[in-house]
Amino acid sequence: MEISTLTHSVGKNDRNQMKPDQKGWLKEYLEFRQELLKELTNESRAASHPEHSLYRVIQPTGLMYGQSAGALDHPNSQDWDEKDRMKILLAESLISSSLLFYDKPIKNPDELSHVIVKTMENIGNFYNKIFPELATPTKTLFGRKKSPLELAEKILDKRIEHTAEHNKNFWTQFFHNSLLFLDIFIFGQWIHTNADRIVSDFFRYEREELRFSVVKVIAAAAHANHTIEFEERRLLDYFLQTAGLSADRKKEAQHIFEHGIALADINLPTNNSWILKKYFLEMAILTIWSDKRVEENETDFLKRLAEYLGFSVDDLENSLMAIEGFVLEHWEQLNHLQNKKDYQEVSEQFIKRMARIADNNKNRLLKEAKESHALMRLLEKAKAQELDEPEKLEMQQQLIQMLKTIPTFVIISLPQRFLTLPMLMKILPKNFFSQV
Repeated sequence: MEISTLTHSVGKNDRNQMKPDQKGWLKEYLEFRQELLKELTNESRAASHPEHSLYRVIQPTGLMYGQSAGALDHPNSQDWDEKDRMKILLAESLISSSLLFYDKPIKNPDELSHVIVKTMENIGNFYNKIFPELATPTKTLFGRKKSPLELAEKILDKRIEHTAEHNKNFWTQFFHNSLLFLDIFIFGQWIHTNADRIVSDFFRYEREELRFSVVKVIAAAAHANHTIEFEERRLLDYFLQTAGLSADRKKEAQHIFEHGIALADINLPTNNSWILKKYFLEMAILTIWSDKRVEENETDFLKRLAEYLGFSVDDLENSLMAIEGFVLEHWEQLNHLQNKKDYQEVSEQFIKRMARIADNNKNRLLKEAKESHALMRLLEKAKAQELDEPEKLEMQQQLIQMLKTIPTFVIISLPQRFLTLPMLMKILPKNFFSQV
């Protein structure tokens, strides 16, 4: 059974009218995205670690940061509001997690459809058992059992309604909605268990523990410069409103926000998950960014936090670069994030970080360039005459593809709109083109 059969063969015209605020949107989404879903099954076989692949899928969308800035290549996506976009990204991320962590090769469309149906069942069971506030009956009023698609769609609708207000302010959304990432992380563990009552109790406990861990990381980052700025205090209040903590935990969180917490006292979960630790680190980075200034003692804090999480200085650099790249790529959408002076600063920092990595991998880049017939053809022509606009665009794309062969840039998504030819010239090693 192919995905088109699974979704009752939604017609092309109907798919083009897909509306995430109307019944049937999940069915239409699966039909529209079936090629992407097939690619993810190949990705899971080829990648060195599925958590790296999941990060590469999720981080560019902004969902880790409570944003919905990532590209949604549906013809109607420009008509969707913030909640619609977030709902689609959450659905896509949960499905991506399921496919990337699926431990068997998927050989044909029937097997893919089977995995998708199982994923829909898992989404319904997961939220019904781990998020009791979203509990949704599995049968209609007339006793008909809901299909996995129907149940998953209804629950995802409820999950996004339970996030706080959606508006255009980056920081409000960051603190309101960034906990959606924990849904995806816990779901990735859930799908490998037998969901009995004891297991469900464990995951509900883990859900609260992880949310409280985020509270502690944010509080420690906010106190890194020994003072709580107005922006940080306001945003910490936003976070507490939506973290869903118990009364005792909320009281404890307020005390931590007021007085701070030492790194040694955070006691983050002993889970060795790479992507969870990346999430904690990047939450801390963005908290420090929230007052638009990064002071020396805050930089020192990030280095200590990275070490505490088991990350190297290069890992911290990569996270800083990933966030800077995301912000630069979506600057117009994130217009409440910074001002023009800050844009220049972020841009310069990002270019310096990329240039340092490119210089360290100069020999690899030279080898890749010489092996690319398309790039060599364009470079030869550029030496004799100015390239036209389509050729410049092609060269830009070829150079970005070349940079993507560097291991760091395999995991980090490069901001393609920001990386214009003039920007790439600043990033590539000196005298690079004379040596090709």
